[in-house]
Amino acid sequence: MDGRLNTTHVSLFSALFVQWQRAGFKSPFSVTRKTLMAFSRIASIATYHKCIKELDEYGYIRYQPSYHPKLGSQVYWPAGWEV
Repeated sequence: MDGRLNTTHVSLFSALFVQWQRAGFKSPFSVTRKTLMAFSRIASIATYHKCIKELDEYGYIRYQPSYHPKLGSQVYWPAGWEV
């Protein structure tokens, strides 16, 4: 119901959910841009960065970029969403 979100945000959020699930629903969990872009079908790096930044700003996730190509960035799921 959030009017700020579009289908790209939802697709990226779905990809984040799958990665969280694969990490055993632990927060934080590690993600890579390559994996998230492939799963969410986002073709543009600029679009990916815009959407993940906005998901962070809107409070859906907390995103901590690593700037390291192999380590992956950390994503914190909102408190209370753990299983």
